[in-house]
Amino acid sequence: MAMTIHVDVVSAEESIYSGEAYMIAAPTEVGEVGIYPRHTQLLARLKPGELRIRETEHGEPQHVFVSGGILEVQPHVVTVLADTAIRAKDLDEAEALEAKRRAEEALADSKADFDYAKAQSELVEAAARLQMIQKLRRST
Repeated sequence: MAMTIHVDVVSAEESIYSGEAYMIAAPTEVGEVGIYPRHTQLLARLKPGELRIRETEHGEPQHVFVSGGILEVQPHVVTVLADTAIRAKDLDEAEALEAKRRAEEALADSKADFDYAKAQSELVEAAARLQMIQKLRRST
């Protein structure tokens, strides 16, 4: 029997996942990291992207979109504290396209009281959602 690691994925709104997993892949600011049982301790900031949780060695991964947050890894526990976390099946392409359009408009129509960093962040998040939706569509 393969070793597992306990994984908790939570956002401000709800707990998305809590259970045992064979491995987890997470989008950190320094690149994607793969975590297996007994991984060394780690604390990393997440960037918007796809979190993959594989419950068994050969099973299909569960996909979760995270908009950012913190990843904490202990030898037997992984905790993802996400700003926003959405199960792949709940992603809405039309909503992501609209968010991207709004962010692009805000960047194009910048004024003196404009929050460039916020608009840029919203654009990055919307683009990451769309990228995940398109990737999942290609794999099915």
